[in-house]
Amino acid sequence: MTMSQKELQRVKVIENAVEGRRSVGEAARLLQLSERQVQRLKRRYRPDSIAWVHHGNRGRPMPWALPAAQRQAVLELARGQYAGFNDSHLCEKLRSQEKLVISRETVRRILRRAKLASPQKRRPRQYRARRLRRPRLGMMVLTDASRHDWLQGRGPELTLIGFQDDATSQILSAHFQLEPENTLGYFRALHALVTTHGVPLSLYRDRHGIFQRNDAHWTLAEQLAGKQSPTQLGRALQELGIQQIPAYSPQAKGRIERAWRTCQDRLVSELRLAQACDLDSANQVLARFCADYNLRFAVPARDAQPDFRSLPPRFDLARCLSFRYQRVVGPDHVITFGAHSIALPPLSAKRGYAGDTVELSHHLDGLLHVSYRKLLLLSLPLPLPLQEKSDRRPAPRTTAQKPKPRMPRIYNLGGRPAVAAVT
Repeated sequence: MTMSQKELQRVKVIENAVEGRRSVGEAARLLQLSERQVQRLKRRYRPDSIAWVHHGNRGRPMPWALPAAQRQAVLELARGQYAGFNDSHLCEKLRSQEKLVISRETVRRILRRAKLASPQKRRPRQYRARRLRRPRLGMMVLTDASRHDWLQGRGPELTLIGFQDDATSQILSAHFQLEPENTLGYFRALHALVTTHGVPLSLYRDRHGIFQRNDAHWTLAEQLAGKQSPTQLGRALQELGIQQIPAYSPQAKGRIERAWRTCQDRLVSELRLAQACDLDSANQVLARFCADYNLRFAVPARDAQPDFRSLPPRFDLARCLSFRYQRVVGPDHVITFGAHSIALPPLSAKRGYAGDTVELSHHLDGLLHVSYRKLLLLSLPLPLPLQEKSDRRPAPRTTAQKPKPRMPRIYNLGGRPAVAAVT
């Protein structure tokens, strides 16, 4: 039978007290016990055994210990229906779905004794200074996208795009899409954010080419203006008056990174539990999950006054969150848009406008609007672009890409003067 360091010290002190080498008072001070307790230990002392030093409840089951049947039920659920759930998530499901009220630490001990490891892998973190939350709701919103096998092989791979408030950690809007991270997905998420909550003051985002120009090419107009023209999403954010704050590392926008990590853990399990296998069912589960996430993990803002703004009167949100291009009208009043040739109608009194510039606005409902000096010429349905089209000319060729000029060949014909010929 093993003894702790405390019990070993008690054996030595009581042995000395019994043999008269120490008084009861000295033994009580060394063991930090009362003299009456030392007298009891002296009466229990046996020189040929150490069982007297152990507590009487040692080896007995605790009266509040979990029954073996409940421990086995937890293990069966963890291996079966709730396989892959982390400890906290499993504890919540046991309480809400199985009516088993067990603490998280008890669940953790049961799983570790059965050699069931947590799906969460933790690594040592580097030191980074924590950025304080913004004081008010809507003062700063974080955005990101996550391409992941959310359906675990039951359906296509999906991309999660959403916005999270910095002050409260609420998920303000989120949706799944089939395509990878693109401008169209951010337009849809931004439309849901503005129509539901309002316009935030600033947006904390990464330096993806969807948000900012990362190419080194400047057109002549951009050189004269002293700045590059924005991307489609950057232009929409400017029109909404949203300040863009670029993040220079994933840790800088760690709140939404941790939210996506939680989604890749809990949301994947919820999607599997609901047997979601397509885009529509995944978005339905996501809506319920975001509501539950906000109830569990959102924190109150330091200032109760929100900073979300309403849209100005007569502001055309549909035009703002659209793909906008410019085209020069041909002599036959036809413009090209990708693989489409679009014939434009005449103006009033049959006036023409060949050579002038018209604006094309491709809305989220799939309608392409063609306008000339704020006059709507026509609208026609066209599929929305999955990748942002560019009106910019390609960058000029480098020296290595320029074709070499043809050199003339010199022919000497029978002693006659040489004749140069280009072939």
